Amino acid sequence: MGVGLTEFLSIELATEHPQVIPISVFIAILCLCFVIGHLLEENRWVNESITAILVGAASGTVILLISKGKSSHILVFDEELFFIYLLPPIIFNAGFQVRKKKFFHNFLTIMSFGVIGVFISTTIISFGTWWLFPKLGFEGLTARDYLAIGTIFSSTDTVCTLQILHQDETPLLYSLVFGEGVVNDATSVVLFNAVQKIHFESINGLTALRVFGNFLYLFATSTVLGIGVGLVTSFVLKALYFGRHSTTRELAIMVLMAYLSYMLAELFSLSGILTVFFCGVLMSHYASYNVTESSRITSRQLHVFAMLSFIAETFIFLYVGTDALDFTKWKTSSLSVAGTLEVSSVITALVLLGRAAFVFPLSVLTNFMNRNTQRSETITFKHQVIIWWAGLMRGAVSIALAFKQFTFSGVTLDPLNAAMVTNTTIVVLFTTLVFGFLTKPLVNYLLPHDESHNTGNRDKQSAPGSPKEDATLPLLSFDESTSTNLSRAKDSLTLLIEQPVYTIHRYWRKFDDTYMRPVFGGPRPANQPEC
Repeated sequence: MGVGLTEFLSIELATEHPQVIPISVFIAILCLCFVIGHLLEENRWVNESITAILVGAASGTVILLISKGKSSHILVFDEELFFIYLLPPIIFNAGFQVRKKKFFHNFLTIMSFGVIGVFISTTIISFGTWWLFPKLGFEGLTARDYLAIGTIFSSTDTVCTLQILHQDETPLLYSLVFGEGVVNDATSVVLFNAVQKIHFESINGLTALRVFGNFLYLFATSTVLGIGVGLVTSFVLKALYFGRHSTTRELAIMVLMAYLSYMLAELFSLSGILTVFFCGVLMSHYASYNVTESSRITSRQLHVFAMLSFIAETFIFLYVGTDALDFTKWKTSSLSVAGTLEVSSVITALVLLGRAAFVFPLSVLTNFMNRNTQRSETITFKHQVIIWWAGLMRGAVSIALAFKQFTFSGVTLDPLNAAMVTNTTIVVLFTTLVFGFLTKPLVNYLLPHDESHNTGNRDKQSAPGSPKEDATLPLLSFDESTSTNLSRAKDSLTLLIEQPVYTIHRYWRKFDDTYMRPVFGGPRPANQPEC
């Protein structure tokens, strides 16, 4: 029988490059997702995450029909693909675009939500599932699995809320939601990795301390590595000035050094998320001022880093939509449909409880600690509700950690593992679609436009300003008497006790302007814009 030209080309293409067709189809669907997202841009009820999930589900349905029910996938998910290629640009962009002034003014609050909050949420979810799953007939999970479940469902996805909040109208609220979202993801991954290192066969009373010590080690060393790579990149760009020959090299150096920081962290078994985040913060603070104006505009106006982050996030949610129709996992799962709904409902309820258990108490504690400060930026109850709601959605990190714990390269033949993957998918779909759809009316109800606008003006007017002479005076001076230095040190210590975050930030800016910026780059204090 003769073979036509079309059939011949198809056979040759499938034989030589078997992945070309599925990759081409997935890229085409990705482009379609961007087009639909553009058409729905003014409808803030539907964000990019929801659009990607719905398009993925529709695509999975078509593929399922074409394959006669065999598969809904175009590509098979590999968690290593996510952690090595997709996650770095997402986190680096978050660090590079962060509003550093607001982020570091609220640093203690953000860290308490993002670190202490994850520990509280993980504890509640882990013990809650350990206690309730057997009552639902879902048994067989190990202690490591329960702790991993706690970290998996403690990772948040705040993109939906951030798309509705206005950075200029509610700067405090936006800063807290954005900052906590980034730190939360990093802490969840670090804690997940720490759980994997626990030796459960020799567990004792010191195990919790070992986990916490391992977490602190990973957190500190990863942060130092990211800061180090960011400073080295800034110094190289300032010293060699690549822009006089090629602006392309400048951006290439920044992107490659950021990716190198992530890979070095993974090589040394550290947290690549923390490393690349702080590398992005340092590059934004120093390196971006050492490149030409065109490169600075290209990087700062989201032309490079945000584009990579946007594609990576859309890719993940698109895959989640197609994976929801993977009947292989549903058939392999040890749970019935009713059992799956019960387990996913329990997880969702624990997510709600775990988040409330730290957002409201830590907000009250933050307001109490800031009661003597000059600023009137109080986390109101309405703000607390929005912060709580913003962290209810689960996203890409939860999916990736679940696949890493319960699958091998996206495939699992174990009924228990298949059940956990399907439940994770259901929780991500439910929280993203249902809570995502309800986010806009909730925010508009709690923060009407006029009120949020007035809040933003109030925050700007109440922003603290240091006295003019304090900005130039050193902490200690050899040109002045001992009594003067002691008096200044006493005043500084009093200010540090009363206003710790503001005082540390003010003295850091003095140190930064005097010693850091001349070496690593940045505007002079006289013309320095608000960052």
